[in-house]
Parts: sequence; C-alpha cells; structure tokens
Amino acid sequence: MKPRIERLVEKKVVGIRMTMSLVNDRTGELWSAFMPRRNELKNKLTNDLISMQVYQPTYFTNFKPTNEFEKWAAVEVTDIANVPNGMASYVLPGGLYAIFDYKGLSTDKSIFTYIFETWLPNSDYVVDNRPNFEVLGDRYKNNHPESEEEIWISIKEK
Repeated sequence: MKPRIERLVEKKVVGIRMTMSLVNDRTGELWSAFMPRRNELKNKLTNDLISMQVYQPTYFTNFKPTNEFEKWAAVEVTDIANVPNGMASYVLPGGLYAIFDYKGLSTDKSIFTYIFETWLPNSDYVVDNRPNFEVLGDRYKNNHPESEEEIWISIKEK
C-alpha cells in the first residue's frame, strides 16, 4: 500500500479529548461521549469526523504500549471562538503527511503495523512531532469490513 504525500494547511478542530494508551484504550468511551453532542457545533466545515492522536515528543522513540497519549473525537470547524462547555479546541499545525486510504475493520490494527514497521523504515521519511489522525467520511462504517477511512501520519524527510 503506497500512501500519497500531501502538505496539510493548518486546521481548527473542536471535540472531546481523553488521555489513554494502547493498553488502556478508551476510544469507545470517547466516541460515545462525543457523538450525541456533535450537532452542538454550528460552524463545521464538513460532516467528516476526525479521530486524532496527540503524542508526547518521545512517544515513538521510547515506544511502549503503556505510553499515554491524548485522543480526540472531533470535527473541523471554521473558527474556535465558541466552544461548547465540556469540549475543547485544537489548532492542528500544517505540515507534511503520508495519507493511507484504508478499507476494513477499525479493530484491525495491522495497517498501523505496516505503516510504522514496513513502510516508514523503507521510506524517505520519519515520524514528525505533530498529531496523527483519521478522517472518517461518508464511507466510514464503524467496524465493518467495507468501511473506508483516511489515515494521516505526520512525517518529515530523513
């Protein structure tokens, strides 16, 4: 699977965030909290959902499944002036991304094994210290084998 490489312009997102690890995965809890409230956001740019991970700078260099990160359930918005109570905003900095078009079960993590253990080491890139995220568009069907999403991995040249 070969990604496309694109330069992302800054994005503003609003949503709900939780701290978790791969061992203590709270993704279901996060999305259960966000989905009933997503329509409170009146300034959405699209109907796409954003699943974003914000990592500490040493997350990948000293990787352990117990390392904590911040996960977001969010949408892209035009501005972050009016954030509903209990939600937060984040300005996603622009930069270079490898974008993988993924089709399959959201519980199948083998795509990430491929990205980080096969594609990345054999590419001209390394992971950059910016959030990674998935765009869950109109072809996304939660945990369905025909589900489609885009996986955006922040990169920089070696």
